Amino acid sequence: MFSLFKKEFSSFLNTFIGAIILGGFVLVNGLFLWVFSGNYNILDNGYASIDGLFSIAPITFLFLIPAITMRMFAEERKSGTLELLLTKPLTELQVVLGKYLAAFALVFVALLPTLIWVVSVYFWGFPKGNIDLGGTWGSYIGLLFIGGAFTAIGVWASTLTDNQAAAFLISVSLSAFFYLGFELIAPFFGKTELIIQQLGANAHYLSLSRGVIDSRDVIFFLSVITLFIALSRLSLERRKW
Repeated sequence: MFSLFKKEFSSFLNTFIGAIILGGFVLVNGLFLWVFSGNYNILDNGYASIDGLFSIAPITFLFLIPAITMRMFAEERKSGTLELLLTKPLTELQVVLGKYLAAFALVFVALLPTLIWVVSVYFWGFPKGNIDLGGTWGSYIGLLFIGGAFTAIGVWASTLTDNQAAAFLISVSLSAFFYLGFELIAPFFGKTELIIQQLGANAHYLSLSRGVIDSRDVIFFLSVITLFIALSRLSLERRKW
């Protein structure tokens, strides 16, 4: 499984498209935080906070992560190498986990450059260090959980088709609904509105962003990740039936 992880991780980083996708994530977030005027701009707001990053990043994840995962299985299907891969001494679950962990590692790599902004705001604050580090690290943990869930959804979408564009669109649509969809439909459920909101990722992400790691939020994200990894495994096993 480690060899598959290494192959997927390195093959993406060594491609021009991979560099464009990861660089685009940093560029888009950087422009909103430092260049474009508005509520997200750190300099315009005049206080030591990078909350804008944690508002923008989940939205950019909606496009970054499907762009990473769309080729994971779709390309294997189209090229006919999926059958060859499944004949190796790996279970379907190990194949899914190898590809999932490679994609998630790329999400982690995409977030690393943003730590420079945290350091910058930390030292530019008055007085120095005037930044809510608890909320900042909680938000980063929330981003990793959202990234992990989007990645699991994207990997599953890639097992459904040999068309990368279709896998991308399925992944974007499902991830967007998972992130914000339940909040949009919650008002139609009257007294159960709060319960419906808790089914979406944003409510749990905002909870983690306060700097308090609640086991309910962790269990929610881990459950979603486990569900879609299981669905991906089932999708691969279905080819044997």
